Amino acid sequence: MADPKGFLTTGREVAQTRPVADRVKDWNEVYVPKSLLPIISKQAGRCMDCGIPFCHNGCPLGNLIPEWNDYAYREDWSAASERLHATNNFPEFTGRLCPAPCESACVLGINQPAVTIKNVEVTIIDKAWDSGDVTPQPPERLSGKTVAVIGSGPAGLAAAQQLTRAGHTVAVYERADRIGGLLRYGIPEFKMEKSHINRRIEQMRAEGTKFRTEIEIGRDIDAAKLRRRYDAVVVAAGATVSRDLPVPGRELKGIHFAMEYLPLANKVQEGDLTVAPITAEGKHVVVIGGGDTGADCVGTAHRQGAASVTQLEIMPKPGEERNPGQPWPTFPMLYKVTSAHEEGGERVYSVSTTHFEGDEDGNVQELHLVEVEFKDGKPAQKAGTERVLPAQLVTLAMGFTGTDQANGLVQQFGLDLDERGNIARDAEYATNVDGVFVAGDAGRGQSLIVWAIAEGRSAARGVDRYLTGVSALPAPVRPTDRALTV
Repeated sequence: MADPKGFLTTGREVAQTRPVADRVKDWNEVYVPKSLLPIISKQAGRCMDCGIPFCHNGCPLGNLIPEWNDYAYREDWSAASERLHATNNFPEFTGRLCPAPCESACVLGINQPAVTIKNVEVTIIDKAWDSGDVTPQPPERLSGKTVAVIGSGPAGLAAAQQLTRAGHTVAVYERADRIGGLLRYGIPEFKMEKSHINRRIEQMRAEGTKFRTEIEIGRDIDAAKLRRRYDAVVVAAGATVSRDLPVPGRELKGIHFAMEYLPLANKVQEGDLTVAPITAEGKHVVVIGGGDTGADCVGTAHRQGAASVTQLEIMPKPGEERNPGQPWPTFPMLYKVTSAHEEGGERVYSVSTTHFEGDEDGNVQELHLVEVEFKDGKPAQKAGTERVLPAQLVTLAMGFTGTDQANGLVQQFGLDLDERGNIARDAEYATNVDGVFVAGDAGRGQSLIVWAIAEGRSAARGVDRYLTGVSALPAPVRPTDRALTV
């Protein structure tokens, strides 16, 4: 155990953010560099080393959280990194981007603020990179088997790294011009600087993984031909079809899906563009959708110089404390103030967009909304509550509905879909097509980064068993597993 009295003597402290006035002028990560180091060992010492650590259940990766908390408390960073990497290929991603269901399941969180597990995690991995503890792990021998991985998001990268280290020759196909999937072009730079992706890609290249960018399976290469070329294929193409808003005026210019808007801002940071073709500069911006993607749009609009930013959510405003219907250790729906929300803007709950209006040139100018109340689980409009918001840029951040079928990948492989429109798979992550497996959002539906990495690791085990008959690779989750909910 770390500090036997740590949870009694030490209060919760989290990462320090840079002043709002400073950070909205740049695209660097919002946190003060190295600010966690003076406090993080004591924070790790708050871990109670529970007899039954429910943080393991909250995290689908099965992270060995009490163990690396102990090492972090003792400042044995090399040992902490080894324990961290035992279950997670990319802790620098999860430590920055995961909503931390492990903290919601922390036993200390029953009656005190939970351990800052996410902050401990990111400190360990950043220290590991700085000290040279993160090195390539190429296989001792090659199996002679080849695997294609379609998609380079967290699920695809995790599967590729596991299979490469198992001795298979792996090629990752990505339709964008750079590796990373939504990590690259869906996550703004201020949430995670892309240098963290770049150095992982270089590690994977040194281990033997091959990367093929600007190749879309289904359009550029026929999926059936790809299957004949490789001994196995992993489909990790994500659930990238955005949910639309079919209301009058949707066709007006200036209304975009979040995933049309956010990647362009990242393209500017990559140096590909001088100015984003879709920008919030000087505009009244409305973001429809109250989740993390919506918050990313809010933070991006602030940095582009929006005249105003309003975020709309159809659901009621969550409470700041757990409600009785979401008891510990489930992941509760709480009112969350992200770094983007700290930077300004208005958040409006329990409203629904009725229609848009534009100018004579077809540019959106107004968004009309109405308050709603839920009856029998369905939103009903409240008479006399109509409002009009100025809106020269509207982003739709209402989630995703499934994997892309327009490119022909699903049809060319001949893949079966489940009742939710995801690619169907069995207990080994295998599809109905021999040698074709599916991992991540393409099979699970829209989910969290920790679930994507866990599925990539688990699918890699299924592929390894298919190719060799046995496998020593871990499989932290089953396709049917779900988050801790009521």
